[in-house]
Amino acid sequence: MVDLAATGSELLKTSDGRPLKEALAQAQSKAKWRAFMLVMPLLAFILITFAWPIVQVLHQSVYNPRFSENMPKIGEWFKANPNGTAPNEAAYAALVADLVSSGAAKTVAVAGERVNYEMPGTRSLFTKGGREAKKLTPPYMESLQKLDPTWGSPELWGVMRRVSSAYTGDFYLAAIDLERDATGAIKQVPENERVYVNLFVRTFALSAAITVICLIIGFPVAFLLSTLPMRYSSILMILVLLPFWTSLLVRTTAWMVLLQGQGVLNSLLVWAGIIADDQRLVMINNLTGTIIAMTHILLPFMILPLYSVMKPIPPSYVRAARSLGASSWTAFRRVYLPQTIPGIGAGGLLVFILSVGYYITPALVGGASGQLISNLIAFHVNKSNNWSLAAALATILLAAILLLYWLYDKLVGIDKLKLG
Repeated sequence: MVDLAATGSELLKTSDGRPLKEALAQAQSKAKWRAFMLVMPLLAFILITFAWPIVQVLHQSVYNPRFSENMPKIGEWFKANPNGTAPNEAAYAALVADLVSSGAAKTVAVAGERVNYEMPGTRSLFTKGGREAKKLTPPYMESLQKLDPTWGSPELWGVMRRVSSAYTGDFYLAAIDLERDATGAIKQVPENERVYVNLFVRTFALSAAITVICLIIGFPVAFLLSTLPMRYSSILMILVLLPFWTSLLVRTTAWMVLLQGQGVLNSLLVWAGIIADDQRLVMINNLTGTIIAMTHILLPFMILPLYSVMKPIPPSYVRAARSLGASSWTAFRRVYLPQTIPGIGAGGLLVFILSVGYYITPALVGGASGQLISNLIAFHVNKSNNWSLAAALATILLAAILLLYWLYDKLVGIDKLKLG
């Protein structure tokens, strides 16, 4: 049976004699390419400034060539001899040769710093070895251990074997308070050295608390914004947006002035007779100061998404529920609140994600007990120079945020997310 539609489309031609179907396909292809070329600068910008740095962080978290590049001969010995082989004279000769060459190149401290990540106190061992290695004579095993007995330590050789490979997953172990013993087995670090897991727990708990507080404070404010007459809601909106017009550093510094022991809040409480002068509240350099300052800074990120979903809700819905016999609480819970869920989800995600990665405010008002995981990441980048551990911590933080995003999509639905 002849397909009349297909036959008709083949008979139709453009003014230049081409089949209409072919001309339409070519026009659509040109339109797609034109659209792609329009968005290509934005795509390139996102790839260069967002995607590529994330890839670099992921790579840095498993790649650290400081030892392998500067101590190649001992690395070759480790490759030629299986794990568990006791170091012999050839191993010590290779180690001395590497110490001489890296000492001459002034990179022995770099190699020692890599070992020091796994075995604290060994950086000075390598720098001393780099200075004295050219004076050593065979047998190198005896002369090197005479220089410092630590060179014969099985733990040191186990660490050097592990770090002789540029690629390693040990930084992820360190990021969750685990380490390898001399045999390579994974174990927990001593209890007094367990820092990172506690900081992760504190960071997520603090972020969740700030999110809940922002929701409790922001919900009635957003409700007022959506229901008040325009002349009043405009003034209230200006007050909500006012923090965006002030520097973050200025706002944080202002809270330091307000919360300190001799600050404005404590002085007002003493003046009002609520507390005695010798009982001033400690509201800074602790979690209390961090929560107060971060709640103030992040509150607009909760109010604005809530306002965007509350404004379009017709007041007649609640009035209809009340006229049908529902109480005020029932009308709010079953009619009004479900329609605000997209705004609650958007505001909650915004505030939580921003809280997890906050750095300046906890650093200034948090003190030792108010620090978050972001402060420790900054420490490893700026002070300890352990970029791989910082990258591993950042990657775990990113994975946790992606997991939260996935859970929200499964429980609520990302299609219901509304930012405004």
